[in-house]
Amino acid sequence: MTNKFDFVSVMKKSNVHFGGLSISHVIKLEDGTQKTLGVFLPSKQPLVFRTHVFERIEIISGECHVQIGQDPEIHLVRAGEYFDIPENSQFSVTVNEVVDYVCHLEK
Repeated sequence: MTNKFDFVSVMKKSNVHFGGLSISHVIKLEDGTQKTLGVFLPSKQPLVFRTHVFERIEIISGECHVQIGQDPEIHLVRAGEYFDIPENSQFSVTVNEVVDYVCHLEK
């Protein structure tokens, strides 16, 4: 995975979820693909997100516990790792430290 994106358009308005515990910005690459760059902030409760398209969440810094769909297993995902979420699904993230991430969206 690359550590930077060149030649992108950035949406000025941020996406704020869960009262500011998840904040991201949409970027659009030259080839038309979209990604979000964001942070998860520490929370006592899991943050639950719903997906409409396939998503790959790449953890840039920090670590989090992730539960995908109805799978009861919870995975620890660290910086340099990623997890995939099928389209029309959901995932929950539990965070004890600031986590930087990139969400790769498929159309």
